[in-house]
Amino acid sequence: MLLSHRPPPAAAHLRAAAPSWTQPLQARRLAGPPQASASAEFPGSVPDGVQMPPRRRRRRSVAGIDQDELLDPEALADPDSSFYEINGVRLHHKVCSHEDEDSSSDRSSDATVSAAARSRVGLPVLLLHGFGASVFSWSRVMRPLARIVGAKVLAFDRPAFGLTSRPSWSGDDSKPLNPYSMAFSVMATLAFIDYLSAEKAVLVGHSAGCLVAVDAYFEAPERVAVLVLVAPAIFAPRKEVKDSTTGEQEGQKQNVPNDESSPPNLFARIWGGFLELCKHIAGLVSKMMMAIRDIFLSLYVKALVAFLRSSFGAMLVRWVMDKFGILGVRNAWYDPGKVTDHVIQGYTKPLKSRGWETALLEHTISMIIDSQSATRVPVSKRLSEISCPVLVVTGDTDRIVPAWNAERVAHAIPGARFEVIKGCGHLPQEERPEEFLSVVERFLRTVFGSPNEQAFQAAV
Repeated sequence: MLLSHRPPPAAAHLRAAAPSWTQPLQARRLAGPPQASASAEFPGSVPDGVQMPPRRRRRRSVAGIDQDELLDPEALADPDSSFYEINGVRLHHKVCSHEDEDSSSDRSSDATVSAAARSRVGLPVLLLHGFGASVFSWSRVMRPLARIVGAKVLAFDRPAFGLTSRPSWSGDDSKPLNPYSMAFSVMATLAFIDYLSAEKAVLVGHSAGCLVAVDAYFEAPERVAVLVLVAPAIFAPRKEVKDSTTGEQEGQKQNVPNDESSPPNLFARIWGGFLELCKHIAGLVSKMMMAIRDIFLSLYVKALVAFLRSSFGAMLVRWVMDKFGILGVRNAWYDPGKVTDHVIQGYTKPLKSRGWETALLEHTISMIIDSQSATRVPVSKRLSEISCPVLVVTGDTDRIVPAWNAERVAHAIPGARFEVIKGCGHLPQEERPEEFLSVVERFLRTVFGSPNEQAFQAAV
C-alpha cells in the first residue's frame, strides 16, 4: 500500500492560519535592506543630490580686532605718519616742529609754554614709548613739547610695536642685528638724532622706554643732553648701609696684640686647619652648584624660547592680549572710567598689523636672552654713572611701576630731580598732559635757562 507524504493536519492548519503581516516581512527579507531615503523617520537627513551649504568658519578676534583680515603696517598709517628704514626695518615715526601752525586742540596744553624756555633749549626731543605702546602714547604732548624746546619732536615705534614693520627673525639668521633687541632700539635712537641733523638731543622715555633712553646714553653720552624718565621700569637697587658695629668689632680685633710668647696650642692649630679645609671644600661645592645651576638655567631658557616660537606660543600671546590687553590699558590710568574709546582704539590698532604676535614673541625672547647675558651689566647697577641732567616723573597712584620705585631710581642718579603728579597713574603724558608739560618745562628752564648757565653749557 502506497503511502502519500502529506503534511500533518496541524502543520497545514498553522500555515493556513499564519498572520498576513508575515508575507510582507518575507518579501522584504528577499528584497534586501531598504535604500537610504529622506523621510520623517530620520530628522535632519539630506535627500540624494542635495548639497549642504558650506559651514561658516568662526572668525578670530583679539581685543575686538578681527584677526582674519590683517594688513601690512604701512596700510594702517595715518596722514602724518612717516617711515625710515634702518637695517631693513621700516620704522614708523611722527615729527612735530615748533614752526607748525598752532592747532586749537593744543592751545590749552600750550598755556604752560614760556618764551624763556622756548628761546633757550633749541635741541630736538626724542620720545621713547613703553611696552605695548606706540607713537600714539605721545600724541597729546608732541606739539606742545615742540614749542617748549623750540625744535622738532620725534616719536617712533620700536620694532614689535605700533606700525613699524615686523621682519622675520630667528637665532641663526644672517642679519647683522636682531631687530627686536635692545641694541637695535639704541641704534635706532641714535640714528634718529642724526636723522634730525642734530649733534645731541633730549631723550624722554616712558616705562620700558626709559631702559632704551639710559642705554642710549651709555652708548653715546655725548649725544644725550638731558634724560627725562617717566614712570621708569628700572629696578633700582637699595643703597647699602654699612654696619658700624661690625666695623668697630673688626677694628677691635685688629687692635688685639699678638702674644708671640704664648705657648702654641696644638688643638687650635688642628681645628684651624680643619676649618680651612671645610671652607675650601665648601667653595668647590658652591662652584659645582653654580655650574649645574647655569646648565639647568641655560636648558630652561632654550626650552622656553622653543615654546614661545611654537604655535602654542602664538596662541598664548593672542589669548593674553585678548583677555588682558584692554584691561591693562584701563589699569594704567588713575581713573579707568576716563579711558575713552579713542584711547582703546589707539592701543589696539597695531593688532590689525600682520605678524604682530610673532614680533611680540621675538621681542620677549630678546629680553629673556639679554637678561641672561653674562657680559651685559644691568642698567640698574650703572645709574650712578649718569652725569647729564635727569628728571624722573611719576604718578602718585601708578599701579604698574610704583612711585616708590621711581623715587629710588631718582636717588640712585646723582643730582636727579624727582617730581610726582597727583591723581595720576602710569601714563602722565596721556592722563595729565598739562601737569606733565608744566613739570618738564620747569625742569628744562632750570637746565637751559639763565639762572643756571653752567648747567646749560655742560648740556650743550
